[in-house]
Amino acid sequence: MNRAAPGGLLRRHRDFRLLWCGETAGKFGASVTGVAMPLIAVAELHASTFEIGLLGAAAWAPWLLVGLPAGVWVDRLPRRPVMLAAAAVSLLLFAAVPVAGWTGRLSTGLLLAVALLTGTAAVFFQTAYTAYLPDLLDPADQSEGNAKLHGSASAAQIAGLGSGGLIAQLAGAVNGMFANAATFLVALLCLGRIRHRETPRPRSATGRSLRREVAEGLGLLAGDRWLRALTLFGAASNLALMGYQSIQVAFLVREVGLASGTVGGLIAAAASGGVLGAFAARRVAARIGTARAMLLSELGLPALALLIPLTGAGPGVLWYAVGGFSVSAGVVAGNVIKAGFQQRYCPPELLGRLSASAAVLNYGTIPLGALLAGLLGTALGLRPAMWLTTAGVPLAALVLLFSPVGRTRDLPTTPSPAEPHPTPPDRRRGISRSRA
Repeated sequence: MNRAAPGGLLRRHRDFRLLWCGETAGKFGASVTGVAMPLIAVAELHASTFEIGLLGAAAWAPWLLVGLPAGVWVDRLPRRPVMLAAAAVSLLLFAAVPVAGWTGRLSTGLLLAVALLTGTAAVFFQTAYTAYLPDLLDPADQSEGNAKLHGSASAAQIAGLGSGGLIAQLAGAVNGMFANAATFLVALLCLGRIRHRETPRPRSATGRSLRREVAEGLGLLAGDRWLRALTLFGAASNLALMGYQSIQVAFLVREVGLASGTVGGLIAAAASGGVLGAFAARRVAARIGTARAMLLSELGLPALALLIPLTGAGPGVLWYAVGGFSVSAGVVAGNVIKAGFQQRYCPPELLGRLSASAAVLNYGTIPLGALLAGLLGTALGLRPAMWLTTAGVPLAALVLLFSPVGRTRDLPTTPSPAEPHPTPPDRRRGISRSRA
């Protein structure tokens, strides 16, 4: 593992630079796919609205289906090979879409299968990647590493959203899927060149069942007041965020009267707040404390989401730009702080299960938020629905305000001895905790 040295982490840490390049390429490709897949369904296959909705749901469903056991498997296996396998599977699946188009075998069913299987690969990749980073970086470098990864991810997503439509226009929506396949090729090449070998982890107790290890990860979330508060907040926040984001395009086009091209640019401009949030997070946390920075990021800035429903034609679009920019900055900054906290606080041998358990609970509210917003928009109209869903963004942060996070300056780096905290059997027998 590289020790702290002068200069930026990207400059001095070769293996982190490779991980960063691969992850950034993958985020760009995922954003391109988010535009290209619906375009294929609409323009090439003339899919119904319900089928398009299923396509979006299929990408998130694997978190609910395999998220919990994936966390256990990732903790049992070396993380980098899991990431390599997931990237290889995604590369082949996304490349299969244009090949099916050339041979006349492209169908909505095939797109759904690709979305479901690549979503499953994403579950394993994301879980392994989250658990791998603390082993790759020294604790002193983890804050900078999280900031750089989240910042580049936000920038890549913005570029992907802007490029997806252009790629589809120039090469066709079907052929545009090759762009995403190419990003996973980049990820494979980068991950394959990493020289770091993971620190050996204690073996699980002989005969321990999958169910028991899944329960261990859930118990870690339920039994620890800090992790419990952050997980409940994440679930509530995603419900509100997906609610307003799922209807924002319809709101801007039908209610505000903006052209499609203007809508894309406006959403990309708002998303650029994530870049600022990523790079400001650790500086603000160092100045005012990690817990206070978390509240500022998740309650203070997202309160400006209430500007979004005020959006109107002409200069009125600035309400959306300011509100959306603030939400993006706050959400990404909060994610950076939360990631650093989990990597230091959670036992390394449980980090895969923790990440997967939290993701299942957090991502499980995403389809519910989209469904709720659709029902509200149908029953009340788009602007009232936007008021209700954007109000939910800062309200969700009240979970943090009334939790231990709201009563301290800094998030802890180790569990309190007086607090119930599940630990693996090997550690109960006196094995000391190691830090990645």
